Amino acid sequence: MSRDEALKELSRIAHEGAFGGYFASGTLIQIGLDALLAGVESESLAMLAGLGRNEELEAPDLFERVLNELGLEVEAPADARATRWALAYWLAGQMVEGSLDPAVGAFRIWRDVAVDFDYPDALQPLIVCAHALDDWDENWDVSVEKLKNDAVEAAAHFLSRQPPVEHD
Repeated sequence: MSRDEALKELSRIAHEGAFGGYFASGTLIQIGLDALLAGVESESLAMLAGLGRNEELEAPDLFERVLNELGLEVEAPADARATRWALAYWLAGQMVEGSLDPAVGAFRIWRDVAVDFDYPDALQPLIVCAHALDDWDENWDVSVEKLKNDAVEAAAHFLSRQPPVEHD
């Protein structure tokens, strides 16, 4: 793993955590060790990477310190709806940039955002892609690669639009 890849993984975990994802202490310690071995430098990183089994409870706080030291901390909006929309935009961005498999991204937007919002129009193209990718069968006349490309195009279109206006 290169230093840039390690920083990207730290950023991904920071985003996932900000949007409600959970990572076990052992996972955080391993990510810290991988980053340290890849040449990432941070005052708290060596402490995180060196935690033993009986010190795992310290991992989440140390991981947050590492993110802070590296300028990678992510704050989700205080409003739950805004947080879900931010998740959708982040996932779509990951799909377009190529760091998230389009099938996984479309499915997560469907499951983690669209369902909560009763399938808003802004997400319909991504929902359609998620359904197609989820149902795809090798006997179909369309390749899974084409469906994934469609999902990336839908994500790019979603990103190009203004954020949805929230109405109470």
